Amino acid sequence: MTEEQSSYRQIMKATSLFGGVQVFQIIIQVIRSKFIAVLLGPTGLGIMGLLTSTIELISRFTNFGLGTSAVKDIAAADSTGNQTQIATTVTVIRRLVWITGILGTLITLVLAPWLSQIAFGNHDYTIAFIWISITLLFAQLSKGQLVLLQGLRKLQYLAKANLFGSILGLLTSVPLYYVWGIKGIVPGIIVTAITTLLLSWYFSRKVKIEIVKVSNAQTKIEGKNILFMGFMISLSGLISIGVAYLVRIFIRNSGGIEQVGLYNAGFVIINSYVGLIFNAMTTDYYPRLSAVAHNNMLCKDTINQQADIAILILAPILIVFIVFINWVIILLYSTKFIAVNEMIIWAALGMFFKASSWSISYILLAKGKGKIFFWNELIGNSYMLGLNILGYHYMGLKGLGISFVVFYFLYLIQVFWVSKIKFEFSFNTSFVRIFSIQFLLALGSLIAVKLLSNPYPYFIGVILIAISTWYSFKELDKRLNLKSLLHSYFKNKSETL
Repeated sequence: MTEEQSSYRQIMKATSLFGGVQVFQIIIQVIRSKFIAVLLGPTGLGIMGLLTSTIELISRFTNFGLGTSAVKDIAAADSTGNQTQIATTVTVIRRLVWITGILGTLITLVLAPWLSQIAFGNHDYTIAFIWISITLLFAQLSKGQLVLLQGLRKLQYLAKANLFGSILGLLTSVPLYYVWGIKGIVPGIIVTAITTLLLSWYFSRKVKIEIVKVSNAQTKIEGKNILFMGFMISLSGLISIGVAYLVRIFIRNSGGIEQVGLYNAGFVIINSYVGLIFNAMTTDYYPRLSAVAHNNMLCKDTINQQADIAILILAPILIVFIVFINWVIILLYSTKFIAVNEMIIWAALGMFFKASSWSISYILLAKGKGKIFFWNELIGNSYMLGLNILGYHYMGLKGLGISFVVFYFLYLIQVFWVSKIKFEFSFNTSFVRIFSIQFLLALGSLIAVKLLSNPYPYFIGVILIAISTWYSFKELDKRLNLKSLLHSYFKNKSETL
């Protein structure tokens, strides 16, 4: 097996592993939401939503993005093979998560009356915020354990921690809601945070790290860069949240609450159900890219390999969404949400540009270029806000889908040129070919859906889906030797029966 083939197989292995975990977590979330809706009702859902969203906002301010920035440093230390360096980096990060976690908890404790007033319009939930303030520390300590597993690419342990955490969170919180009703919300939030922390600690303990002495001065020196990078990531995340909030406010003022609901439903489909592919890939991709960040040529190869796999996996799925969007909406929601179909169709086309730009943008994080990353995201979010407002103003929900395409096309150009100038990046010929063929197949399906009457879009769409799937399989087989893998798998299965 060649080194390149081994790299492609690692990408697919991680994607399939965490893709399965993501799917299971979505199922758990659906079940949990159903229980909460039945046991607590709309009022309980509202209280929980306000409590958790307020805590999440404080967390964004105080966690310094360590859940992302620390992965890069651990992966970079691991790439050296120096156990002392790895242990030093891990020790520094463990101290930082304690400091930032305590900071978040103290801020919540001090501001509890004010947070209750802002969130609920009264001081009735001051005690609730005081109790759940401890979850900020628990959550940060959990991140400290999980980034260790991700940075060292202990993917099996990381997958198990996430999977079992979702299951235990469901099993421990639902009985509290059943017994205490709305009064069980705060205990449920705390118990879920504790189970997540215990599981992350359990699996991280399986990784043997040397015990080293790190002085406070050394912690300050090494922690400074981690915190700076994390702060830039955290700040850009807050900007993204702010832009999304402003877009929803504009839609509410222009079209009403129902339009906001349709917008939310549409992008849940795109970002949660299709976007889980990105989440699955990121878990392995980010530390893998960070490990070779010192070498521009290795970075280029890694990004191109990831982009190849992303397009080959996503393309058939996106064409299915374009062709059968009405059935997808009815399956996931109801006929009341059909009005969002055009937005999703266009957004599905935009996902091709998102997948490409997503693959490149991680080089800024892997290289530790915090300032460039911040300005890149600030500029991108600025014209995304403008495009969304213009799109909705002139074309409603359909305009939001078109603005999604335009934004990610412009963003792809932006991150491509930044990476080309700063890090000598370029796309390989093979990626350009794969992207062009799959994008044209998706564009053909969109044209068929828009211009032809039923049932012809389905006939043509099925053919295009088949071609896209065949082409993806053929290209994946070149990179992974899929036929050999499948043959070995079924041979082993038959021997065990």
